[in-house]
Amino acid sequence: MTTLRAPLEVIVNADDLGLSKHVNAEIFRLIDAGRVTSATLIANGPAIEEASRRTRDVPGVSFGAHLNLTEFAPLTGPRGLGPLVDADGGFLGNIRRVKIRAALRQAIRAEWNAQIGRLRALGIDVSHIDSHHHVHTIPGLFSTLKAVQRDSGIRRVRISKNVFARRERPAMGLIARKAIWNAALRNYVRTKTTDAFTDLATMIGGTPGERPPGRTLELMVHPGSPVFAPETAALEGE
Repeated sequence: MTTLRAPLEVIVNADDLGLSKHVNAEIFRLIDAGRVTSATLIANGPAIEEASRRTRDVPGVSFGAHLNLTEFAPLTGPRGLGPLVDADGGFLGNIRRVKIRAALRQAIRAEWNAQIGRLRALGIDVSHIDSHHHVHTIPGLFSTLKAVQRDSGIRRVRISKNVFARRERPAMGLIARKAIWNAALRNYVRTKTTDAFTDLATMIGGTPGERPPGRTLELMVHPGSPVFAPETAALEGE
């Protein structure tokens, strides 16, 4: 007897909205074409105000916060974030090489809350959280993420990647750690997530006929980035 599986619900989320006018244009072009169904905004990005204005033209699309600790200047200023910023006050992109002590966690909490607050002040109904360069999945910031969820009331968060192409499949220990992090994410401060998450290139490069686990899948895409041009071409079906 063949067991029928429920259809897989796929969310195509464009990261980096607000990064630049070009990125904004490409993301909204693909939203208009029906290829992107969700997007996350960088609150301290150079083109965030333009991006926020354009969200009003696509009311059926969900928008979230792309929490940032690696690029541009923090909204709360460099005070308290000293190890993460350069002499000009911009993020260094070194968060994974820094010892995350209590004072720094508190400053990061304030910065992430400020980023969500700015999006809301710009009229964005922030429905979910993910992050630039996946910084929200850093184990040392788990308690900070949960504090921000409590502060903001946001209960939808991107999981750590759990679908891999065979050629990139990580060691079982890393897969296990990701599974533990995802379980904690869902159950500590109850959080709604998809069952699976990966990038489009991985999904395309997978074995034909394979299906991600569960019933819901988030695909991450980066329209407008030259690094991800093949991904965008695949998204367009070219």
